Amino acid sequence: MKIAFFETEDWEEEHLKGKLAGNEISFSPGKLELENAGEAKDADVVSVFTGSKISAELLNFLPNLKLIATRTTGFDHIDLEATKAKNVAVCSVPSYGENTVAEFAFGLLLNVSRKIYKAFDRIREEGSYNLEGLRGFDLRGKTFGVIGTGRIGQHSIRIANGFGMNVIAFDAYPRNELQEQLNFKYVPFEELLRSSDVITIHVPYLPSTHHLINKNNIGLIKKGAVLINTARGAVVETEALIQALKDKTLGGAGLDVLEEEGPTQDELEFLTSGHPNEANLRTVLENNILVDMENVIITPHNAFNAKEALLRILDTTADNIVKFSGGQPQNVVKA
Repeated sequence: MKIAFFETEDWEEEHLKGKLAGNEISFSPGKLELENAGEAKDADVVSVFTGSKISAELLNFLPNLKLIATRTTGFDHIDLEATKAKNVAVCSVPSYGENTVAEFAFGLLLNVSRKIYKAFDRIREEGSYNLEGLRGFDLRGKTFGVIGTGRIGQHSIRIANGFGMNVIAFDAYPRNELQEQLNFKYVPFEELLRSSDVITIHVPYLPSTHHLINKNNIGLIKKGAVLINTARGAVVETEALIQALKDKTLGGAGLDVLEEEGPTQDELEFLTSGHPNEANLRTVLENNILVDMENVIITPHNAFNAKEALLRILDTTADNIVKFSGGQPQNVVKA
């Protein structure tokens, strides 16, 4: 088979060549886009990461394509209706970083709860050991609200138990047997918002989760609670988040994801890629407001980025391709 990998690093190439020996493989560090789709025009399989937006138009340039092997758990960067219409299968990596992302979420939480970055920055920038404004709060005994009890959510629950927190959770499809296994209680969504001292989000981005937390329900959140988001930025309405931080409904936030996070990361790209629509421009500006807020920690979609997790992604992706070529596809995404 001809396999075209995009968004790869040099070290990944040798690992994948070993896993997929006998195939004709090409690698590109860039995203798969209309401008470079010719590099994959003969490919049976393309493998991409989150930066490659697979549209119906792009698929027209890939006439031989049979499989998209995305090296991600989420798949909102792929037009699944278009792939279905073209009879192109999509496989994902449903499990690679449950502990990796959950650990990062707690890193964000500890930074917010104990003001670790603020303390470090004071010493670095001012050479001051003054403790004023650095008083935090314990996690022990606090109520930890988990939105989404998939693999990452479950690991977050285990960590919270280790901190001695009281854990509640919401899931659109609850698995009641987990409650006793992991020592938590399912509650309705609104009750979770009202009761939690910390809210952590671990759901995929879907039409049903778009702005799951929004201006109509964010006011239900317990006064002074902390919000942690390592899932997808658009699960939380940015405008509502900013207002809740300003009026102290939220005491702080730890965010590894933002709406329209690409332009916020790279302003040069934003300036040279044409004008976004008004809604996107508004969100970009709101994200810059969040960056400047003292009670917010923002990281660049980095929760997955541990060497062990990346190796698990590559191994699962290679296995997805091998199983598909052998007529036994696995981890198939349904449109």
